[in-house]
Amino acid sequence: MVDDSRPFAPSFDATGGRNRLVIGISGATGVAYGVRLLDAVRELGLVSHLVITKPGEMTIGYESPLSPKEVAAKADHVYAAHDIAAPIASGSFRTGGMVIAPCSVRSWSEIATGVTSNLLTRAADVTLKERRPLVLLIRESPLHVGHLRSLTQLAEMGAIIMPPLPAFYTEPRSVAEIIDQTVARALDILGYDWPQQKRWGEDLAKGRRRRGRKGTTDAQ
Repeated sequence: MVDDSRPFAPSFDATGGRNRLVIGISGATGVAYGVRLLDAVRELGLVSHLVITKPGEMTIGYESPLSPKEVAAKADHVYAAHDIAAPIASGSFRTGGMVIAPCSVRSWSEIATGVTSNLLTRAADVTLKERRPLVLLIRESPLHVGHLRSLTQLAEMGAIIMPPLPAFYTEPRSVAEIIDQTVARALDILGYDWPQQKRWGEDLAKGRRRRGRKGTTDAQ
């Protein structure tokens, strides 16, 4: 079980909690996204609050060279999945939002219904009710109509549905680059600028357009 015996040190500052980001890792395949997200959050100087479900711990064992404890060590604060009294279970604990990477069918289904059974889905429910951004890197394919209905319900509730699809226009040379671009886009949605993001029209030369004399571009 991943737990955190360290005493909680408040991380609140004048940002109104924006320096805090809640990260959830569920049992779907794709734990590399969650692990890399933890690295990115630390590089950005944000304070991470992590919860990993039991199936998430199992998937880490299947897919990652790291152990669940080693993944948890990347976070500033870690909570057991059964700890529904954790700070992130309350709306009064201000954060900049939450990303679940990866997000399993069970997790997104619980969030869609509001019937939550663990801290990960409770924290997501809190994020929605407080009108904070919730990004779900859903991992399932193909999708049947039941999946699509619950995802539609989540979108209507304010969640951001973000399947971790490769951005081939960046011409990635490795799986690591594909993961980085997806993580960067998730952070971008939350308003955080991670330098690993490759932006069309900025970092990628083929997306740029020559500016005309009056400030217009060739593409206009």
